[in-house]
Amino acid sequence: MSNGLKYLPSYFDRAAQETLVAVLGECLAKAPFYTPVMPRSGRPFTVRMSNLGQLGWVSDRAGYRYQARHPETGEPWPAIPAVVMEVWSKVSGYPHEPEACLVNHYREGAKMGLHRDEDEEDFSAPVVSISLGDTAIFRIGGTERSGKTETLKLASGDVLVMGGASRLRYHGIDRVLTGTSTLLREGGRINLTLRRVKRP
Repeated sequence: MSNGLKYLPSYFDRAAQETLVAVLGECLAKAPFYTPVMPRSGRPFTVRMSNLGQLGWVSDRAGYRYQARHPETGEPWPAIPAVVMEVWSKVSGYPHEPEACLVNHYREGAKMGLHRDEDEEDFSAPVVSISLGDTAIFRIGGTERSGKTETLKLASGDVLVMGGASRLRYHGIDRVLTGTSTLLREGGRINLTLRRVKRP
């Protein structure tokens, strides 16, 4: 991988994945998954979401944005766990801490259309992605939506860094391969994406 795209397969071994899932469970008890909706249509996402950190990414009829509180509970998002922050410090190549960690839960049939992460102020900071659970078919293109795309299988424990020239590439999840992992008790896939939102 090049142009700022770094693929780090099996970054977490099985024991480390299980530890991370346990830590996430504690966070999600405070900030449960909810179903966001598209701004214009109000159509629900097929992916359920939550967030960790000072800011959380949300989508509703008012649009896409970052905010400090869970849209349903009204509570502040839990802090990003140290084990997750450690990944950022080791792989991001960016001197400041992330402010947001979006937690996506893909159940059977869930997917994510091609999009760019562009609601942040500082594109010099990468997006760091951690995959847990079932393998996903990740699609990535160029900086134009209509450009050529390629796919990559993201398995449990994999880490992907989108930085540099790859920071604003279109990407999405075509589908999740159900039953490819036994990590999550209820099955499916959890994806964590770490982002720096504001300029330092």
